[in-house]
Amino acid sequence: MAMLKSMPVAAVARMVGEHDTRLWRIIHHYVEEARGRADYSDVTRVAFDETAARRGHDYVTLFADLDGRRVLFVTEGKDAATVTAFADDLTAHGGDPQAVAEVCIDMSQAFIKGTADSLPKAEITFDRFHAVKIINDAVDEVRRAEQKSRPELKKTRYVWLKNTSNLTRSQTEVLDSLSGRNLKTARAYRIRLAFQEFYDLPSREEAEIVLKRWYYWATHSRLPAMIDAARTIKRHWDGILRWFDTKIANGFMEGINSLVQAAKAKARGYRSTRNLKAIVYLIAGKLELQLPT
Repeated sequence: MAMLKSMPVAAVARMVGEHDTRLWRIIHHYVEEARGRADYSDVTRVAFDETAARRGHDYVTLFADLDGRRVLFVTEGKDAATVTAFADDLTAHGGDPQAVAEVCIDMSQAFIKGTADSLPKAEITFDRFHAVKIINDAVDEVRRAEQKSRPELKKTRYVWLKNTSNLTRSQTEVLDSLSGRNLKTARAYRIRLAFQEFYDLPSREEAEIVLKRWYYWATHSRLPAMIDAARTIKRHWDGILRWFDTKIANGFMEGINSLVQAAKAKARGYRSTRNLKAIVYLIAGKLELQLPT
């Protein structure tokens, strides 16, 4: 099974002289057996996020134990019903949906509703990286609109979206050159930097004061994309500020998503969502597999 975590099933099948369908049957048997024994009775903090199952609009949602750093459940879709399915699976493994005190999610209305319906005691922390992405997307929208009349902005997308520490020397020179000009994109960029830096503040109380000032600045910027982004932040105010209480984020989930997408790329896709789910459990579920010796 260790080999299957790093190599596509089809490649392992060729190495051992077996048809891959037989290997998939073996994988499903041992993964499902191990999941049947899994104990989720100590789960109280959960992160969840969707990832693409295949090209197009097919998704699976992954639920992970933030303390155990393991995937607990994978299911098709990305709607509120996925949270209900997770709560049922949690109960089946000795866990209690009422005992889940914290969740970390993006600002999906489906996930918010699913949490309220199926994890009723859970407080929501909105993932900081998703929050920053909303602002980044708004900056890029400003740039794309402005470059129609300001050609110097063409091919500068990553100059405005990268952290300054990650810019190349040439990108830094471009940023320095453009920042001093009277550009809407430069104004949007300064709003973006201020929002990102707000996460470095030492306390929730100080952060809320700064966020109120930031919100006023963004909504009076005369930049429609930035105004819309700021209003999105306002609608999710408490969950964004809750980060200063919990300090939880979905970075762990992003890492798992990267592993899943890398595994998919190596295998050139999986023939079924069931196969994809089995691989996710195998590489990130920390299952206790009882293999024959």
